[in-house]
Amino acid sequence: MCVDVVLESAAAGRVVLWEESARDGAQAKTLMMPGFRVELARATGRIFGPDGPRHVVFAAGFPAVCGEEFEAVRRVAREAEGAVSVAAVCRGARRDVEQAVASVRGSRHARVMVVVPASEAMAEVMVHRSAPEALAAGVDLVKLARDLDEEVAVDVCLADASRADHALMAHHAQAMTGAGAGLIVLADTVGAQLPSGCRDMFGRVRAAAGDEVVLASHLHNDLGLGLANTLQALAAGVRVVSSSWLGIAERAGMVATEQLLFLLAEHTADVLGADAAPWWTPPDLTRLPVVARRVADETGVPLSVTTPIVGPGVATISTGTPFVHPRLFQPFDPQQVLGIPPHVVLTHLASARVVTAVAARLGHTLDRDRTRAAMAWAKNRAYRTGRAVIDDIAFADYLDGLTHPAAGGTR
Repeated sequence: MCVDVVLESAAAGRVVLWEESARDGAQAKTLMMPGFRVELARATGRIFGPDGPRHVVFAAGFPAVCGEEFEAVRRVAREAEGAVSVAAVCRGARRDVEQAVASVRGSRHARVMVVVPASEAMAEVMVHRSAPEALAAGVDLVKLARDLDEEVAVDVCLADASRADHALMAHHAQAMTGAGAGLIVLADTVGAQLPSGCRDMFGRVRAAAGDEVVLASHLHNDLGLGLANTLQALAAGVRVVSSSWLGIAERAGMVATEQLLFLLAEHTADVLGADAAPWWTPPDLTRLPVVARRVADETGVPLSVTTPIVGPGVATISTGTPFVHPRLFQPFDPQQVLGIPPHVVLTHLASARVVTAVAARLGHTLDRDRTRAAMAWAKNRAYRTGRAVIDDIAFADYLDGLTHPAAGGTR
């Protein structure tokens, strides 16, 4: 039987990301084609070098959806093997479990995650049983999966855990672990949990279930609290946390992989404690912007100017004081940490320093009078067009006319 490197990492206090953009991201109305899933799995694993399988579980898909989805998961299991731990996700039904195991069979560090309802409301809708009956059936499904292939690790996601009975979940988490389950994932399926309730849930279930049970989180962002709740889970001792590139997942999504990784790497002591050692190999944060842009291109989910860590607004400067003292207006050095160089943008807020810097980038040296004229032109153009940012082509054309009047540049 293979060593479960994910459990090994969690036991050692290392952080493991359960990456959901290919699987839960599909419920955000995106579809990653098989080749891109392989590319993304490999790229995510490379953030941690040779320790990718110890730090990343890549949820490749939901094999029961259709034959094409099964083959997509199968391809990721074959071609991303060794870069990450590949997982298939399934409902709590015998046939689905069989398909999930088959889709990842033979891949090193392969996993399946079986979704089992934990609350009374969710159990009634999903399996037409009571919550205790649904959870008891989950124990049998763990045994089934282990019997199908003991080389494939089996995890259980307790759906709607945020509205379920803590003692009941702890009791069945013990039974599932005893039957061979690896992770027990507590899910805020509807994204309605507040941070205090999230920390209370993980604390209570962990205390009642005992140290043998390894908890993980899967927390949605419907109230904008996915990241805050994930930090609460980590504070409660959880070390396996779900996330998704760009936060794409069902409805309002979940915590963004790039944001979570950045916080854990740059603020380790604040998030995990002064003595925390969360990495076998520290993440290479300079890879985050590149991967995020690829996901945006593939899915059509845009990176906006307000997207933290990887958005186009990071490392941009458009006004005077931030130009002179950039570190006073940003919490980290984007070039040093992420490899994103500073970029001065010309807008209606431009100071003389900003105007001369952009002009210099475009190959023009301005004296005081021309700087003043260019600044007035920039402000006038912004208000005339109704667009704050003035693109380099338009400004270069103006500067050509300003510095070489005979050329007849646009004014």
